[in-house]
Amino acid sequence: MEEERKMSESVRVLIEEKKLNERIAELGAQISSDYEGEEVCLICILKGSVFFTCELAKRITVPVTLDFMSVSSYGASTVSSGVIQVKKDLDESIENKNIIVIEDIIDTGRTLKYLLEELKKRGPKSLKLCTMLDKPDRRVVDVSTDYTGFEIPDEFVVGYGLDYAQRYRNLPYIGILELG
Repeated sequence: MEEERKMSESVRVLIEEKKLNERIAELGAQISSDYEGEEVCLICILKGSVFFTCELAKRITVPVTLDFMSVSSYGASTVSSGVIQVKKDLDESIENKNIIVIEDIIDTGRTLKYLLEELKKRGPKSLKLCTMLDKPDRRVVDVSTDYTGFEIPDEFVVGYGLDYAQRYRNLPYIGILELG
């Protein structure tokens, strides 16, 4: 059964590694400019955002701290369940800090809307959202990004931290998962 499933999956490149690196460098430069003379705390949304957060942090020239949250609405499916679960909360207070939430992809927006509302209650100095990928065609709630890597079509994508049932995260590019 496992063998059959693997044979019926393929990944088609959507965004090459070189384009990802170029865009991440641009985002890092923009964030560095926007926060010149300040410190910024990046909140990495686990697990999908790890690759993007690490690469972005390396390209930000102002002082950076990192914290992590795990929030899920997918499980092992290709469709968002709409049920938001906080699996791991922050280790540090964000009160009076410049916060940038780092997300791998914004789909329906439900998870991010919930998360941003919760984080606002904690009194950050500023709260912004940075996403590697944005799928505006799938949006069901209003969530606006401050920093966006790429706007993509309504396809299920994997790679560069994004997974399907915990697989494909280690691809160095963004690809469209094709299930046959």
